[in-house]
Amino acid sequence: MADDDTLGTIHALVDEEHRLRAHGEAITDDDRARLAQVEEQLDQCWDALRRRRAGRDFGGDPGEATAKQVHDYLQ
Repeated sequence: MADDDTLGTIHALVDEEHRLRAHGEAITDDDRARLAQVEEQLDQCWDALRRRRAGRDFGGDPGEATAKQVHDYLQ
């Protein structure tokens, strides 16, 4: 996935996150579960984007950096 594609995905996920958070205290369990998925996907996209950019900056192969399962991030 190219940086532009990843950024497009990030923007779409952020828009969805804002929409879900706009429910405030009236958020449903389904929305809460989807919000957790969106947050995880955002973490994965940002991580992949940072790794690709670092790969380019330091002579690596930016194509090697793909979105993977993100573990152990502090919430």
